[in-house]
Amino acid sequence: MPSPTLPTRSYDAFLFDMDGTLITSVAAAERAWAAWAGRHGLDLEVFMPTIHGVRAVDTIRNQNLPGIDLDAEVDWVTRREIEDTRGVTEIPGAIAFVAGLPADRWAVVTSASPELAEVRLRAAGLTPPALVVTAHDVERGKPDPAGFRLAAERLGFAIEDCLVFEDAVAGIAAAEAAPADVVVITAAHQHPLETPHPTLDGYEGVRCEVGVDGRLSLAI
Repeated sequence: MPSPTLPTRSYDAFLFDMDGTLITSVAAAERAWAAWAGRHGLDLEVFMPTIHGVRAVDTIRNQNLPGIDLDAEVDWVTRREIEDTRGVTEIPGAIAFVAGLPADRWAVVTSASPELAEVRLRAAGLTPPALVVTAHDVERGKPDPAGFRLAAERLGFAIEDCLVFEDAVAGIAAAEAAPADVVVITAAHQHPLETPHPTLDGYEGVRCEVGVDGRLSLAI
């Protein structure tokens, strides 16, 4: 059920993370990353929690593996992810929710590559919005706020007047640093997440109301 503490103010735009926020692709992502980790002899129990919400290049760089070609490794795992969309679906109610948003008032800000973002959104039944900010658009990925700030700038709004929908710790931190208000989507969480932000277990029962000034607000 929706949190009773949803934001009461209105916003110029909504910014959405992708994986775990609009779509769920945890199983597909973990299959690709498990295969990559196996090639390098990594401990899956330690490694797998590090992959969510951050760019592939940062995930791989953080392993400090000697003698690897970073670009080639990123390409290898990204190819695997693009080719495997089994089980990729919408977060409940996401398709209907974004269909009610003005086209120029929302964007996706993802740690995925442009091609992977396109493939996964369409696999889940979502038409990509006019603006998608990907891993290739910023020098520093989440938890750095650059992606959210860039999306707000390209939409033509102040980041402080945007509402971010996120699910992962790194993305929440990026939104906080932007700074923007945050709603945490918990539908794909496998473990409870302690957060001071309002939460939604999906989008069913939630709608966007558009004011006469074009600003957006959440309603139940």
